[in-house]
Amino acid sequence: MTAGVYLKALFVALSLGLDVFAVSVGVGMKGADRWLKIRIGAAFAVAEVTMTIVGVLLGQAAGHVLGDAAGYLGFAALFGVGGYMIYEALHGTEDGGGFDLSRGFGLVLGALSISLDSLGIGFSILYIGVPLGVSLAFIGAASVLSTTLGLALGRRLGVIAEERAALAAGIVLVLTGVAFAALKFFHVGS
Repeated sequence: MTAGVYLKALFVALSLGLDVFAVSVGVGMKGADRWLKIRIGAAFAVAEVTMTIVGVLLGQAAGHVLGDAAGYLGFAALFGVGGYMIYEALHGTEDGGGFDLSRGFGLVLGALSISLDSLGIGFSILYIGVPLGVSLAFIGAASVLSTTLGLALGRRLGVIAEERAALAAGIVLVLTGVAFAALKFFHVGS
């Protein structure tokens, strides 16, 4: 494998990690002990990897039906998810609700909500030329690292960092969708 393959996998994983970081900062603002951090980190990593796999399966099915256009549809999904994240970050449509993101239903809901972008990544990952195992390893590692950093820094960084991380995650996903579509269109790195 070339360095370009690893760079693509790293870029995708880091773009997903920004969203995880944003949510983790929010949870970390309340404070968390070590076991809680481990539980949240594991839940977020499992959700990210699982949704990526579900996205891959959907992308394969779409690939059989749509052919080469499925890759562009996957990149458009990344663009759409990123655009929605930017909208939420700028307009505050996300309501933290009464959910406790540290346990039970709140943890499951939080893990699933932050992993929706992984569904879009999974849908398009097959079309960027990165082996699935490499992508999943990078995504899992980035999720654990982002969760750990977000929880640890949450009290110090506060709400401003949480909002900016969510905005940055959206921007990165939009740019990822556009960049990967351009690479595919021009047959670069495939």
